Amino acid sequence: MFDDPVLKTEAGEAVIEENGGAAAQEPSLEERLAQANARADENYNKFLLATADFDNYKKRTQRDFDSIVDSRRRLLLTRFLPVLDNLERALDSNAQGEMLRGGLEQTLRGFEAILANEGVKPLDVKGKTFDPRLAEAIGTAPSDGFADDTVVEVAEKGYSLGTEVLRPAKVIVAKAQ
Repeated sequence: MFDDPVLKTEAGEAVIEENGGAAAQEPSLEERLAQANARADENYNKFLLATADFDNYKKRTQRDFDSIVDSRRRLLLTRFLPVLDNLERALDSNAQGEMLRGGLEQTLRGFEAILANEGVKPLDVKGKTFDPRLAEAIGTAPSDGFADDTVVEVAEKGYSLGTEVLRPAKVIVAKAQ
């Protein structure tokens, strides 16, 4: 006899000879196909479950993010309301001159305090070399005593939040005639 581990039965089915000479029957093609289809179905179901879980995660994360943004917006706007009330009181009062100016200055300080608490800072550009990342030149002026490209006047303040410019300053820049 030769050492071929595959034997044929009387019906012609392949049988693999195991250790000790006992033969184990190899599954038929139909059985193997059924097993492969079962594994494929199981993997597909796992894929669908993972996809659904991920979609739910994305939706939950977006809801949480939207909730945080709404809460933060509400808090910020609530901080501005007392400043608005003070401005309305100042305009409704019959105050003249210095009293009205004092009320408006307090209102301005209230706005500045809220912005500072939020990390917003005014850009300090006056007297410095013009930087287009921080300021927008809206005009030029004679360079009387200033070096060229020096900011000589700030028409509108610019503001930053951390390292990001929220609004560039609008400035007048010195230029030689």
